[in-house]
Amino acid sequence: MPLQYFTAGGLRIDYVITADGQVHLREMGGNAIYSAVGARIWAAQVGILSRVGENYPQEWLSQLERAGICIEGVRRISGWQDMRTFYAYLDLETRVDTEPERHFARLGLPLPDELSGYIHSTPGQDSREFMPLSPRPTDLPPSYLMVKAAHLSPLELSSHCALSRALAERGIRVSLDPGERYMKPALAEEVFSLLHWVDAFLPSAQEVESLLGKGDPWQAAARFAAAGPAAIVIKAGSKGSLIYDRHTGKKWLVPAYPSQVVDVTGAGDAYCGGFMVGYEETQDPVLADCYGSVSASFVLEGFGALYAMRYTRAEAETRLAYVKNRVQPV
Repeated sequence: MPLQYFTAGGLRIDYVITADGQVHLREMGGNAIYSAVGARIWAAQVGILSRVGENYPQEWLSQLERAGICIEGVRRISGWQDMRTFYAYLDLETRVDTEPERHFARLGLPLPDELSGYIHSTPGQDSREFMPLSPRPTDLPPSYLMVKAAHLSPLELSSHCALSRALAERGIRVSLDPGERYMKPALAEEVFSLLHWVDAFLPSAQEVESLLGKGDPWQAAARFAAAGPAAIVIKAGSKGSLIYDRHTGKKWLVPAYPSQVVDVTGAGDAYCGGFMVGYEETQDPVLADCYGSVSASFVLEGFGALYAMRYTRAEAETRLAYVKNRVQPV
């Protein structure tokens, strides 16, 4: 069966301190995987577009293949590449990706040697130039140009601009989760220009405020929609999400599914992968949001990038009914 969907983003080597003080070192991670897993819960044919260095474990790529995720779009480039991500969760809603030495010290632990020289997880995300690990249109295999929809996870601005245009010009539906470090006033013109090529824009409430300042989120959603996207989703973590439909001007609040939270890493990315499939299947941003909420709920309930792969679409449908019944028109 031909590939139906893919997610573009990072494949990372994660170092995580959870909210309850557990330490996980050198774990498979990256928004490309979590968003692909969120989509894979609903659809059988999902791929990843990404770049990795020579230091990325081959066994992890093999694990992705065994999980049924296509890696034809993963390009290994020469040399050691910095694919480290550090997260310290201060609580289940708040995380930081800087100063790992301080966070290990508060647990009475030394900084792992592998995190020496680490600054933050998204160097160059606000760059107008491609970074070595930035996926770009020339990385797209022929099979990826035949998909129904693609989701662009947080990446460098240059990568988002190039990929969204290339995919839109092929008639592929594009959903996009912006990079937090380019959502700032100095780059607002580029962000709004990018939205011309995007069908669904899925920023977090924090990213919206970072770009536009404090204000009415519905006004912000309408402003984004005027730039091009048919659907705007403003993600608000455990509070759920706000949905704005450009075609009708209608607004909704969609709740988060009430999971037993173990780890929040990747939940937002999984949401986006579920949304991509739901939007393509139903053409309805509200139902798509419900798909996303369900995908996120499975990821929240365990640790590890592939944890949620144990769940079936049938199990997802049960949760979908729960979320659909709690959507609130505004």
